[in-house]
Amino acid sequence: MRTLSKTLVELIERNADKLRKRVVEDIKKNPGTRTYHTLSEAKLYSMVFEVYSQFDAWMSNRTAKEDIKRNFTALGRQRREEGFALSEVIQALIIKRRRIWLLVDAESFLDTAQDLRMALDLVNRTLLFFDRAIYFTAVGFEAKE
Repeated sequence: MRTLSKTLVELIERNADKLRKRVVEDIKKNPGTRTYHTLSEAKLYSMVFEVYSQFDAWMSNRTAKEDIKRNFTALGRQRREEGFALSEVIQALIIKRRRIWLLVDAESFLDTAQDLRMALDLVNRTLLFFDRAIYFTAVGFEAKE
């Protein structure tokens, strides 16, 4: 049986450029992400790609909580060193998560009763990934070196 996680990964992969482009647009115009506005679109695109690659690995069961911890702690530390406010970094992660759900909605991803029953697991896995990403980003951001 095909899992919704695998189907979601495939949906994101098929729409990767469009998804990342919309995230970059959202970040560029969001008043809560002002430091990001100073970055080139290529740099922002790369930052979005990095998070979505890790999300893809999580949804495909190719990564564990420890990987998320290590990667996002490092991301938080890096963003602090680059001069971002913690609130901006968190807002950017929220935008990335929201764009996934807007894509799912736009693509009529959940159309059968079975899909709807499995959707709870999909929502939980997505929220768990982004909750951990936000938490460990904050941990890394606040870490004293």
